[in-house]
Amino acid sequence: MKRDVLKLLEESKIVESFEILDFRQFNSGFYLKLVIKFINITYLHAKEYFDVSERNYSFHWQDQEGQLISRWDNAPHFPNINTFPHHKHIESEVVPSNEISLEEVISIIEKLIA
Repeated sequence: MKRDVLKLLEESKIVESFEILDFRQFNSGFYLKLVIKFINITYLHAKEYFDVSERNYSFHWQDQEGQLISRWDNAPHFPNINTFPHHKHIESEVVPSNEISLEEVISIIEKLIA
């Protein structure tokens, strides 16, 4: 898992730098926490936990002042969203979102930055 993430970040045209804050791998999964700085001076704070029975994630994209641009997560606090528990925050609005990966989030950001 860690090699795939490193390759993705190192090969991306929009990633200026990144810092792995925590990484733990175990028999049935992993936990990853990192911050990615993009070439337009925005930041993605990514957290993901995965094992054979569970996946939790939060991908929080913000500008250089710390203001939310978008956040994708699956915290189960919006049961009224039809994609529950998966959802996306855009500023103060919460909208449906399908389950998403770090690779997909970076691809979305890449299209928006380019």
